[in-house]
Amino acid sequence: MSPLPEAELVRSSVQLYRYLLRCCRRLPPGPVQQHYRHAIRQSFKVHADEDDPERIQQIIKRAIEDADWVMNK
Repeated sequence: MSPLPEAELVRSSVQLYRYLLRCCRRLPPGPVQQHYRHAIRQSFKVHADEDDPERIQQIIKRAIEDADWVMNK
């Protein structure tokens, strides 16, 4: 089960970014939420120059799986 029902609709990096930030809103406020928001921003900066569509889809899939793990933790 995905953290939010929109997970299967994520197709682009911008959609993924918005989806992950919405997931962060469901985390307890404070340091935990700030940590994951910062980690999301950093990951997008690191992968900003990625142009291979297959690799982008792999990153999206992995990010959703990771978000699911964090939300269930």
